[in-house]
Amino acid sequence: MAGKLEGKVAVVTGGNSGIGLATAKRFATEGAKVVITGRRQPELDAAVKEIGHGAIGVRGDVANLADLDRLYATVREKYGKVDVVFANAGGGEFAPIGQITEEHFDKAFNTNVKGLLFTVQKALPLIPDGGAIILNASIVSIKGMPAFGVYSATKAAVRSFARSWTSDLKDRKIRVNAVSPGPIDTPAVDTLTGSEEKSKEFKAGMAAQVPLGRVGTPDEIAKVAVFLASDDASFVAGVELFVDGGMAQV
Repeated sequence: MAGKLEGKVAVVTGGNSGIGLATAKRFATEGAKVVITGRRQPELDAAVKEIGHGAIGVRGDVANLADLDRLYATVREKYGKVDVVFANAGGGEFAPIGQITEEHFDKAFNTNVKGLLFTVQKALPLIPDGGAIILNASIVSIKGMPAFGVYSATKAAVRSFARSWTSDLKDRKIRVNAVSPGPIDTPAVDTLTGSEEKSKEFKAGMAAQVPLGRVGTPDEIAKVAVFLASDDASFVAGVELFVDGGMAQV
């Protein structure tokens, strides 16, 4: 049986770990030709191997526009088009108001907002009419988590882009949607908290706030991304699809 993304070309930024890697694997399994980005070559190489199915890795930072140009030059040369863009690369660090530095602000906005915007804009000449764009947002776009204000603001911007770009691209029938994960067990959580011990505490604290009683897995986001990328979601545009075990919903 043909996969849901058979014959499609998909770009996944930040595809070397966590949600990006899980989604790239799902896309490839569903028949897509996958191109991923990541900032670190060893992790990128390992991810390409794990994804299989002829996946390609292009090293780069989404906040660097020259890196994005190189990414899409590779896609153009290899495939001539991109049907699905999963603008996933992003990150955040804790800092409460009163302790926010310019560096903290710039780092978050450069990757999560500027990088995401240009990931999409630079893809547009390669996206056929009827293509799909998926933005990785977060439940923090609507939740007031302490010490996470800057990150939350970047994700509120991402959610807003899904609305405005749906209007901008309506004549081309390109669907733009945001997926908003709740707490997910990824390597980024360990980095965020600074140690394995603190990470366990953080995840336990998060799980206690989730009606389903646990944190999610990267693959649970990946399956939703496949849905939004596929013809199953042919009449879904401009939405924020929460995948959070109910955390932001009740």
